[in-house]
Amino acid sequence: MATREKNYWLETVSVPPGDSPPLPETVDVAVIGSGVTGLAAALALAKRKLRVAVLEAETLGWGASSRNGGMVLTGMKLPVPTLIRRYGREAVQRMYAASLASIDCVEKIVTEEEIECNFSRSGHLEVACKQAHFDGYEASAALIDREFKHSLRIVPRSQLRDEIGSEIYYGGLVDDVSAGLNPARYIAGLAVAAQRAGALLFARTRAEEVQPQSAGKFRVRTANGTLAAREVILATGAYTSTVTPALRKKIIPIGSYIIATEVLREELARELSPRNRMIFDSKHFLYYYRLTPDRRMLFGGRAAFFPETENTVRQSAEILRQGMISVYPQLRDAKVEYVWGGTLDFAFDVMPHTGRLDGMHYSVGYAGHGVAIGTYLGTKIASVLCGEPKDLPYESIPFPTPPLGLRSGHTWALPLAGAYYKFLDWVS
Repeated sequence: MATREKNYWLETVSVPPGDSPPLPETVDVAVIGSGVTGLAAALALAKRKLRVAVLEAETLGWGASSRNGGMVLTGMKLPVPTLIRRYGREAVQRMYAASLASIDCVEKIVTEEEIECNFSRSGHLEVACKQAHFDGYEASAALIDREFKHSLRIVPRSQLRDEIGSEIYYGGLVDDVSAGLNPARYIAGLAVAAQRAGALLFARTRAEEVQPQSAGKFRVRTANGTLAAREVILATGAYTSTVTPALRKKIIPIGSYIIATEVLREELARELSPRNRMIFDSKHFLYYYRLTPDRRMLFGGRAAFFPETENTVRQSAEILRQGMISVYPQLRDAKVEYVWGGTLDFAFDVMPHTGRLDGMHYSVGYAGHGVAIGTYLGTKIASVLCGEPKDLPYESIPFPTPPLGLRSGHTWALPLAGAYYKFLDWVS
């Protein structure tokens, strides 16, 4: 079978088409973007009986939310010591607590809304690409246990075969709290749940302009009409547009790509990942991989830093296949049946950010951790709009603007960013 340039996850589910125009004249909250953040916010708001309209430029869940690896991960992108030096102990304790609570948040929604998305607390495994990386695991685990009362388990190289069928790593670090799911089924389930609660979801309804009005209200002009809203939530991630230029210039859009093999024999799948973990390596320019529920090896990474195009998707297929074989020589003859790409939203400091911009609420910068933290922050923003105490750990941290070449809409410097991360991997 020839490799299909299609998102494998979307082959397993039909995402709801959304509601048909016309738009309502007035809503309590307009949500721009229908990824996990936007749909989680819409669900939470609708369940509190607010009138909500979600405005999506493409099909529902079209962006990274339905294209990712389906990893529901604890922790943050940067090492904890780096975070403590940058933000202080108390702030990082709140951030880490949020990362743990985000897994519970996803599980609670999946359970209460009966979303069939193969959610499983399978845990994650970080594998060390160098001895120096593994040497840092013990101090990291001790710090996390001491500061956050959260236990990680170190796996020495001699025992790594119990976790992964590969010989190339120097050891591992396991967190049993993390989970995996089918992201397209999760998005579809969130959409159905939000509609059932009363939210209106409009696909192919690109927001073209947001105008502040008197009394703190907004007028949102779309491709399918205009509506008035008391509040606006920007949940656009890497696809943040010129509608909100001040937010757009804060975002670095980075391409990420995935391949999925044919269905593997049960014994081979068990050899590759005996505990069915969500696995990623310790590099900056990393690989991440896992088994799908039907026993395919899903293997992803930053094969190209440019956002997805036909060319970058095709080039990435072979790059990722060679990477997969370097990890798992057992898959040398396995057919790659799917390849696809997506675009992630990075901030220059590699941190999530929430806050208000020109009176609108936003949440962006998940850097590949969006399934969990995006769900959590969307739900939390909804609770703030409903008058509950504000508990947004990323709202008070600085939100730096990246150099011109790395901003959204300026992609010429992205290869330099890729070269920089590869250099960091070489010297680390």
